[in-house]
This record gives sequence, structure tokens and C-alpha cells, in this order.
Amino acid sequence: MEFFQVVTVAQARKVLASHWPRLKRKSVVCELTQALGLELAEDIVAQENVPGFTRSTVDGFAVRSCDTFGASEGTPVPLRMIGEVPMGSRAEMVLNRGEAVAVSTGGMLPLGADAVVMLEHTETLPGGWLNVLKPVAPKENVMAEGEDVKKGETVLKAGCRLRPQDLGVLAALGHWKVKVWEPWRVGILATGNEIVPVEAQPGPGQVRDINSYTLWGLVKSCGAEAKLYGIVPDDLSYLSERLAQALEESQVVLLSGGSSVGTRDLTLRLLSHWGEEGLLFHGVSIRPGKPTLAALIQDRMVFGLPGHPVSAMVSFYLFVSPLLKYGRYQDPEEEPAVEATLARRLSSDAGREDYVRVRLARGEDGGLVAVPLPGKSGLISTMVQADGFIRIPLEKAGLEAGSRVKVRLFI
Repeated sequence: MEFFQVVTVAQARKVLASHWPRLKRKSVVCELTQALGLELAEDIVAQENVPGFTRSTVDGFAVRSCDTFGASEGTPVPLRMIGEVPMGSRAEMVLNRGEAVAVSTGGMLPLGADAVVMLEHTETLPGGWLNVLKPVAPKENVMAEGEDVKKGETVLKAGCRLRPQDLGVLAALGHWKVKVWEPWRVGILATGNEIVPVEAQPGPGQVRDINSYTLWGLVKSCGAEAKLYGIVPDDLSYLSERLAQALEESQVVLLSGGSSVGTRDLTLRLLSHWGEEGLLFHGVSIRPGKPTLAALIQDRMVFGLPGHPVSAMVSFYLFVSPLLKYGRYQDPEEEPAVEATLARRLSSDAGREDYVRVRLARGEDGGLVAVPLPGKSGLISTMVQADGFIRIPLEKAGLEAGSRVKVRLFI
């Protein structure tokens, strides 16, 4: 592929998605307390109903709903109390016409009952009798056996990233251990003679290392493991040595800087060391982030991200984040986004996708307004102020004020 022959976002994603399955990981079995944020390695099929019995959702009295029809405070319906179902115990009694059984929230309903009258809609009478002051419909205040999860149902699909609620359903089904994929291991290198450690005082022409830490945070937010390989100066031999180490220990490597056109940029020369066929693309028709490149080396994916912090982050969101999270690129409808009204006009060059940082605010009508945050791609503060970004498509020369736009959220 020719140097800096740009491709579209769609073309770049297509080639990345086609090569991503070549990256290998192992599945492991871990306890639920270690599984949060990891990818499930197999489908979870329910081997039992949840709940395993019909139970009450309120404190009250199990009844036959037909016995309560017409009940009111003025004309209460009397029912004979025949006992109580202790919590955590089987309901041994059978409910017949004109009878009621006391139950607590979560308690098992006795055979014959099909509803529960809330405690506050009853009054107890001497001699073991109960007045019902309000009727209930069949199945009211009741959770039926299997209403939550039915036996044989596929509850979670392989590949889903486990959330707290997913751990809950696994616990409900008795899965105290679960098979998951090991997190992706991602190595991060910052390149450039001008980059100095965070703890250092920058000299003339120098800047602190921003990208290593923003990329580390982005990788961790995707559920992957991140390792910093430090700052590598513009030295081909040293860069080659550090990249070789990162490739040995990681499945994905992020190089920030060194991807633009320039005499000191060594990334392409370095990649050619492993063979030119490893280069997947160099240059994407986007702003910011045009110098982004990707390569496949020894079944490892290498991304060359621009040195400017905003460009690096936008490129990560577009190309790296979906693969680490889902192993694929989502349909637009799946992306975490909200609709808003654009606060002012934005211009763009046709033939290039623009990704504009925006802040969300409330308009006079209470709706969301997307306020563009102008600024060069070296200004990390604009990302701090932004809630997300909007996309100006290739074929458009801009967006008019008042347009309805989709804001992809930074989460």
C-alpha cells in the first residue's frame, strides 16, 4: 500500500474487522466476583426456572382472586384465615374457596391461590377471620414460577461483556463460576524526542506525556488490560526493541505519534522491518486523526495513532474501542448516543469525515442542545469539556444550526 494513501472510515473498519479474528486469546473459568467487565466465552442456557416457585411480591394474604370480587371498604369480603407460610419454607396447605393464608414478600404461594391482597387492603377480625377491602385480579402481586427466566432459555450470549445485572442473573441460575475470555492485553508506547515523563519539567520544545495515560484509561474502560512501555525517542533501533517487547507480551499495540508525514517519523520504516504486507492502511479521511495507521504483525494488531491527544482519542474511539469491547464494529443504532439540536453552523470539506467535539446543554424547550467546542487537536482540555462528538459525513460540506444531530457519548 502506498504511503499515506487515505481510506475511508468504512474501508478501514472493514479491513480491521477481517483481520481481528486472527488475534488469539484463551478462555478461563473465574468466580463471579472476578468476572465483571469480562467477555463471556459461552452461551448461558438456564437449567432451571427463576423463580423456582410462584411467590408473593408484597406482604399480605394469598387468596383465590374470585373470592375478592366486589370487595370494598363499605362492603368488605370476609375470608377465613387458615395459617401462614414462613419465609424460606414450602407452603404445605391447600387454599379452598373462602380462605386466606398470610405470606410475606418473596414467600411461596400455597396451592389454590392465584393472587395476593396487600396487607394495607385488609383488616383482621377476631376468631381467625380477615376482611378484604379491595379486590385483586388473577396473578396480581404474584411472580409466577419461571416468570423471570424459563428453563431452556438462552439468558446470555457468548461475547457479551458482563455487567453487574448479568452477574445477578448468573447468581440466580447457580453459576458461581463462569467461563470468560481473558482480557485483551494492550501495550502502549509513546514516541517522539519532544515527549518527557509526567513528573519531569518540560524544557523548550518539550511536552509531557499525555497520550500514554489517556490511552491507558481508554483501554481499561473497554475491559482490557493495559501496560505502558514508556516513552521511546526517535531512534529506530530502540523503537524496534521496545515494539518487539510489546508484541511479545501483548495482542494489541498502540503507538502514539510517529504516524504522520515527516522526516523524523519512523513508524512506517519500523513496520517494514516485519514486511510491508503487514501494513493494513496508512491514512484515513477523517479530521482529526488523518495519519492513523494499522498493521498486522505476527498475528498482533498494531495501531499507529496520531500524536495530538484529541486525534489519538478520536481514532481510538473509531477503530480500537469497538474491537476491544465487542470484537466487531457496532451498527450505528447500537452506539451509545443521544439526539440533540446543533447550536451553531459547522463547515466541513467534502470527501472527509469531521468529528466535532460537543458539550450537551438544555435548550429553552428543555431539549438537548449540542454546543460545538472549537479547538485544535492538541488541546486536551476540549476533550475534558466535551460530552461526546458528532460526525459530519463525507458527502456533506457542513451542518446547519438547528439540525438534529446524533451525539456519540464519551463513556
